Amino acid sequence: MEQNPYVKQYPDLMRGKKIMYVHGFGSSAQSGTVRRLREALPGAEVIAYDLPVEPHEAMELLRNACAKDRPDLIIGTSMGGMYAEQLYGFDRICVNPALRIADTMTTHGLTGKQQFFNPRQDGVQEFYVDKALVKRYREVQEEGLRPSAARLPDGEGGSEREEMVYGLFGDEDDLVDTYDLFREHYPQAIRFHGGHRITDPVLMHYILPVVRWIDDRQEGRQRPIVYIDWHTLRDSHGQPASSMHKAYELLIEQYQVYVVVPTAEIDAARPWLEQQLSTPAWQHVVYSDRADLLYGDYLVTSSADLPDAMATLLHFGSDELKTWEDVIVLFTRLGGQ
Repeated sequence: MEQNPYVKQYPDLMRGKKIMYVHGFGSSAQSGTVRRLREALPGAEVIAYDLPVEPHEAMELLRNACAKDRPDLIIGTSMGGMYAEQLYGFDRICVNPALRIADTMTTHGLTGKQQFFNPRQDGVQEFYVDKALVKRYREVQEEGLRPSAARLPDGEGGSEREEMVYGLFGDEDDLVDTYDLFREHYPQAIRFHGGHRITDPVLMHYILPVVRWIDDRQEGRQRPIVYIDWHTLRDSHGQPASSMHKAYELLIEQYQVYVVVPTAEIDAARPWLEQQLSTPAWQHVVYSDRADLLYGDYLVTSSADLPDAMATLLHFGSDELKTWEDVIVLFTRLGGQ
């Protein structure tokens, strides 16, 4: 199979682990997202199943599959995000989850005769959604957002923890918006730039960084810390500095990256960072006037009066680090050290 030029491979990410993908309404295990995940994460085993149209049967299939496959991570999109939310006891990412799928089906005309978007193993190409089926979807959706120890997979100990589930919500999604509902139950609700469908940029820039956070937590992995003075990210016109995005994307592959913002500039910095960095910067912004209290490995700063930080100072704008391209060269040589 020819490699997708827009999808970068990360052979070590989730290496030796299982990722279960749960597809959306009218899709199948042949979803393009499954192919993208397999291309981007060749060291992982990505599994997916054609879900029955009947929602109770779909949940039974998924719970049985979880008991059998023991996935290390579950990624569900749209309707699949609703199902994934209910698979308690597993790490999971719910992308644009249709947590009120019955309402979505009614509001957006997803009733009557429907076509599957992707081929299915049983060869079925059409299905029909009537009021009785919508009612059964409503029954299943009402079972969600109630994590409890009693609903963990059979034979599993432990508990459902808040950090085990992330919700990712496209800011241009015109089909589903359950951000507020999700946030009522889980703190890890994150906006990203995109619509309802998962595109190559959405996968690479927004989903995979969250996969990396989960993999690091599962492995107990501590990456070196890089602090970045937010002034270095912008040019004199307040626009992203040249090659800043390229450098940031490369840095987050090997480091824990935090942006440092003075407290007097919070109101200006917050929307700028949300717009320019989005998901990877979620909970990775430090508002502080005391650079000397920053404990880490590196601090990239443009300050002429270099602070007495507890990190190796890298003076952005100096002869050695005039641009973000110079920063890329330096950290490429460091190789994650």
